[in-house]
Amino acid sequence: MNYLAIKHFHIACAVLSGSFFFIRGLWMLAGSGMLKQRWVRIVPHVIDTLLLASAITLAVISSQYPVQQNWLSAKLVLLVVYILLGTVALKRGKTRGVRIGAFVAALAVFAWIIKIAVTKQVF
Repeated sequence: MNYLAIKHFHIACAVLSGSFFFIRGLWMLAGSGMLKQRWVRIVPHVIDTLLLASAITLAVISSQYPVQQNWLSAKLVLLVVYILLGTVALKRGKTRGVRIGAFVAALAVFAWIIKIAVTKQVF
């Protein structure tokens, strides 16, 4: 497998995942019925599955694993935080204020994950 091709695919999936989360967050803020569309509930799972599969493939090819690399460990922990915040923002938040707060926090965590990916530094 070509490492560079998989890396670019991974980056593309990350851009799609973050962009689609942002759009769904805007739909949440607007109270749009788009969030209830079947394809809107399915597509993010497909994108995120491809994103995760490409990440695992990159880790295996490069022999860089989260336990060995602090920056990968940080990305993994922040990914879990991002997912939890995202579910509060789009589904589980009981009030509009909680959803908005979770949405903004999820976007900040996503930006932090990107920063770590680019710099290979946690802070």
